[in-house]
Parts: sequence; C-alpha cells; structure tokens
Amino acid sequence: MAIVSRNEQQLAAESYIMNVFDMVQKRNAHQPEFLQAVKELFNTIQPVFVQHPEYIKYGVLERITEPDRIISFRVSWVDDQNRVQVNRGYRVQFNDTIGPYKGGIRFHPTVNESIIKFLGFEQIFKNALTGLPIGGGKGGADFDPKGKSDREIMHFCQAYMTELSNYIGPDVDVPAGDIGVGAREIGYMFGQYKRLKSYQAGVLTGKGVGYGGSLGRTEATGYGVIYFVNEMLKEKGLSLEGSTVVVSGSGNVATYAMQKAMQLGAKVVACSDSNGYIYDPDGIKLETVKEIKEGVRGRIKEYVDKHPNAEYYEGCTGIWSIPCDIALPCATQNELDVESATLLIQNGVKAVAEGANMPCSLEAVDLFIENGILFGPGKAANAGGVAVSALEMSQNSMRLSWTFEEVDSKLQDIMKNIYRKATTCADKYGYSGNLVAGANISGFLTVAEAMMAHGVY
Repeated sequence: MAIVSRNEQQLAAESYIMNVFDMVQKRNAHQPEFLQAVKELFNTIQPVFVQHPEYIKYGVLERITEPDRIISFRVSWVDDQNRVQVNRGYRVQFNDTIGPYKGGIRFHPTVNESIIKFLGFEQIFKNALTGLPIGGGKGGADFDPKGKSDREIMHFCQAYMTELSNYIGPDVDVPAGDIGVGAREIGYMFGQYKRLKSYQAGVLTGKGVGYGGSLGRTEATGYGVIYFVNEMLKEKGLSLEGSTVVVSGSGNVATYAMQKAMQLGAKVVACSDSNGYIYDPDGIKLETVKEIKEGVRGRIKEYVDKHPNAEYYEGCTGIWSIPCDIALPCATQNELDVESATLLIQNGVKAVAEGANMPCSLEAVDLFIENGILFGPGKAANAGGVAVSALEMSQNSMRLSWTFEEVDSKLQDIMKNIYRKATTCADKYGYSGNLVAGANISGFLTVAEAMMAHGVY
C-alpha cells in the first residue's frame, strides 16, 4: 500500500481546488458576484481536503458549487396607470442536503442570476453554521419597490407568488424577506400562496405575529450581529460599552443592530441609505430613524431637519471615513472596498462585522485580517435572521408561539455557538484568529459530511 506524504496531499488538494475553480469560472464567466463568493470559500478550505481526501474522490466541490436548480420566470403585473409591467423573477434552490431550502427573497433593480446565486451559495454555509436543519436557497426579482404604491406592490407580490408557489412548501423550500421585502411584502405573498394552495403557515417566514410569525424575527439579524460582535470583543478583553459605532444602511438589519448596540452601551454616530449618510456626533436618535424609514418611508437626509447638530452627506462610501471603534456594513454587497478599509484602519477601528451579505470586497477583508482587526464574516455574523426564521418554522410545525424572551435567548445561544464553531475550526485547521476561514470550514464540513453520507445523486 503506497504511503502518501502530507506534502503530496497538500499538492493534490491545491490542484483539485484550482481545477474546480477554473471549471466554475468557465461555466459562470459573466457572474462576478457568484465567482467572488466561491473564491472566498475556496481560498480557505485547502486544509480540509488534506485531511479529507475522500471529498476529492466524491466530487464534493463540483457538486456543491452547482445549484440543484435555478428557476427563472416572467412576472407580469398592472401598475396604477393600468399599464402592464414585466419583471424577471428567480428562485435558486442551491443545496438541500441538511434540510429544506431556506433563504430570502430580494426585490431590487440590480437583481440578476449572479446575485441570486451568490446569495444562495453563501446561504448554504450560513444555514449550516446555525446548527439547524435548513439548506441553502435564495430568490428575488429585478422589481424596485421604491416609489411604488401599496397597491402596485401588492399586485407585484401576488404575481411573483403565483409563479413561485409551484416550487415551494414547508418541507421543500421556505423563503423569507431580504432587501426590498419586509413584513408588507411577505404578507401579500403569503395571502396569495394561501389562495392558491390553502393555508400552510410554514411556507414563508418573517410573517406577521398574528398569522404564524415569530416574536423577535424583526430584530433577529441586527441583534445577532451585535451578539456576535460581543463575543469577538470579549475574547480580546474589549467591550461594546463606551465604543463608537458606524453602521451603513438604515433598513431592518441596520436599525436593530443600532438598537442592540445602544442597549449594550455603545454610541452609534452614523448610518446611511442608498442616497447618502448622516453623522450625528451626539449619537444617532433611533426613534427618528425609525420614524423616517419605517413610518413615512422617507430618506435618511430628513434626519437633519429634526437634529440640526447632525450632518448629511451625499453618497455612501464617505461613511467609512468617520473614526469609530466598530464598523458594521449592513447595506449591500461590496459596499466597503480596500480604500474604505484603509481609512477605517488608519482611524483606529478595532472590529468589523458584516451585517449584509458580502458587503466587504475580498481585498478589504484581507486587509482587515492582515492588520489584526477583529472581523466577523457575514455568513457567521448575520446568521441570526435565518436562525430565527428556522425557529419560526419550528413554532409553525408545533403550532406554538414562543415569547420574545425565549426567542432572544435561543438567538443568543445560536450566535455564541456560531462564534465557537468558527474559532474552533480556525484553530484546528491552521487559521487561528481568522473567523472567515473558521466559518467557511465549519459550515462546509457540516454540508460535506452530509453529502458523503447521502451518496452521489
């Protein structure tokens, strides 16, 4: 029996990963966001294939980078002027090895197949990290809810769900919200699904509490980010108490990340929307932000009308020039580039955590890690939302409703466990202190082991 040296195993693993990435690049040449997500994973998992050469034999990487299926469909609807509008809808069912597909629906004009695939690919490993039995999927449409009436949004949501309803179900694929899809949109989609298929509470999460939703779901992603940051800081003897925080975005994730950070003693001084950002040296007044964004659905620049000490700046990237201890990018993918990362480091940032999906470029992430900045990757730091979505599924299955305190306690435990899994895997596989690598490896191992157990299909 031939003895294979560790060096030969390393070369074999490296060659395998490079060959698979070349194949993925050729197959998805015009999908930059998807390729970025794949590259980020591949950059860290070589040690796994050294210890598990059987993964090479059974083509785990080839299988895990190809979705189970991609569903694309026309969404036709009528606007308030009685004009027919047509959008394109998607659902990517990426991997259901450990449970039904689970992932949000995004309504935004930038949505395309590449973005939906990157989100679905990330979701596989994020969901695995939660320790809950949910697989990875994602959906959306190139529809822009901004400037649309409630009636137009209702018509679009109903048309979208009419097409999507044939592919989802409580034990098959359970969508939730994402950018452009909140409680209003989920309600319209759930109502349409109910008309078409009958009442099935578990088919969507993020529902209103009165019809099968979970207390704590609205706050979950933002709260989860802060719980994860808290674990990172405690490890280094630091604290949120007295820290200065900058948060990009002002939607659901950003709002509740700000809220929990303030509750734990931090001072949040800046937030943004797609037009620009506000800086309030006295600390952001969250009630005003909620009133603007959740009440009148206005723009963040209206904040300075009520708080004259605050300043508003057009454009979003300048927010990262504000000195802070903790930076939380919670808006959208690739919003924080290497130039912004350099500014944050120069200004003394101690920790960065991704509240959005892939908001930092690969180069920015590398720079943070090289400079010893505590960095929480999105698939770990923002997993709180999907974790509580899975808890909502559990409540729907059991016909129960847990209190906010019960849900929040479970969320805290899940985020602590995610942090421990990431740090343990980082240490075990030679990446001590690198939570990007640790989270990637932990999530990947969970899915890969299940794939091996199920055989090739």
